[in-house]
Amino acid sequence: MSIESKTLMSLLNTIVSLPSVSSAIPELDTSNTKVIEFLANSFDSLGFSCEIIPCNTTKQKLNLIATYGTGPGGLVLSGHTDTVPFDEKLWSFNPFKATESEDKIFGLGITDMKGFFPIVLESIKPLLTEKFREPLIVLATADEETSMQGARTLAEIGRPVARAAIIGEPTGLQPVKAHKGMMMDSIRLIGKSGHSSDPTLGVNALDGMHRVIEELILYRDELREKYSSNLFSVPQPTLNLGCIHGGDNPNRICGECELKFDVRLTPGINVDTVRADIKRRLKKITEPLNLGFEMNEIFTGIPAFFAEENSKLLETAERLTGHNGITVGFGTEGPFLRGLGMDTIVMGPGNIDQAHKPDEYMSIDMIKPTIKILRQLISDYCLHLK
Repeated sequence: MSIESKTLMSLLNTIVSLPSVSSAIPELDTSNTKVIEFLANSFDSLGFSCEIIPCNTTKQKLNLIATYGTGPGGLVLSGHTDTVPFDEKLWSFNPFKATESEDKIFGLGITDMKGFFPIVLESIKPLLTEKFREPLIVLATADEETSMQGARTLAEIGRPVARAAIIGEPTGLQPVKAHKGMMMDSIRLIGKSGHSSDPTLGVNALDGMHRVIEELILYRDELREKYSSNLFSVPQPTLNLGCIHGGDNPNRICGECELKFDVRLTPGINVDTVRADIKRRLKKITEPLNLGFEMNEIFTGIPAFFAEENSKLLETAERLTGHNGITVGFGTEGPFLRGLGMDTIVMGPGNIDQAHKPDEYMSIDMIKPTIKILRQLISDYCLHLK
């Protein structure tokens, strides 16, 4: 099997060739300007009205809102333009070239999720001769893989707004109706180093972290007892103690210790409330021990996402795909679009199992069904208004 459309393959190759890495490590982080400019030119040539919206970040990061038609309502097709970092030595193919091999297309971001945009372009072309009664909006965001600053910027300005929104993350064309929220933080304890032969010469931060870990485990148990959602295979919230670093030598009292952790949040749990709870507990532990502490955000966090009750979009997607709505463990920009008042689901080509790894690929047999489903959804929400 091969891609029949040379135009689609050319678009895929172009977008993959443009680096747009998001990373918390500044040396690896890049701008997504070239990807946004390519998409703006592509949609502009089809008659879309294109607006580029900068994010409030140190490097130039941009969002694109491309609109065809006018008025309220309509449909948003949304995706992020960034990729995670990569190790070229581990790739069998050029990560910056869309390579067709063994009924797959390989390339960095091809499935997560730069490849979604050329498929959208291919889907809409034959529909542009018809009258759009409500607008079609294509949204391309920045920095989803790190801070989600692109979606946060849009949420702050309250745009875009439509009847419904589909985020084209790789779900194997299964509509996603919910995912957990998440946050990642670090706790740093500051003690006083000294010679290990006399504990009174210092304040051991590692001893203090032992107490902190006990308290976090207790808090985790309390969250599990209080919150639960049968939407998920793991119904309770989770708190994972991910890594710990402290001290520098066996014969020195540990002066500093840092713990990094993440929390996966079920619906009903507020990120800010969790942080406030943990800070309050840290203060209670550290003050009697004469320890200082810092709690810093690694990832600001997102709330849990779930489709609106009796979602018409979910019902339509289930009918078109033949799949019931599912829940997933990975996070998306869904909470931000849902927060703008849109009926929102997550659904797109490719498989999340192929993301964030060498030789990332999308199976070619995903493309035609995706185009067919997108055309039907555009027809329902923009043309014939079912």
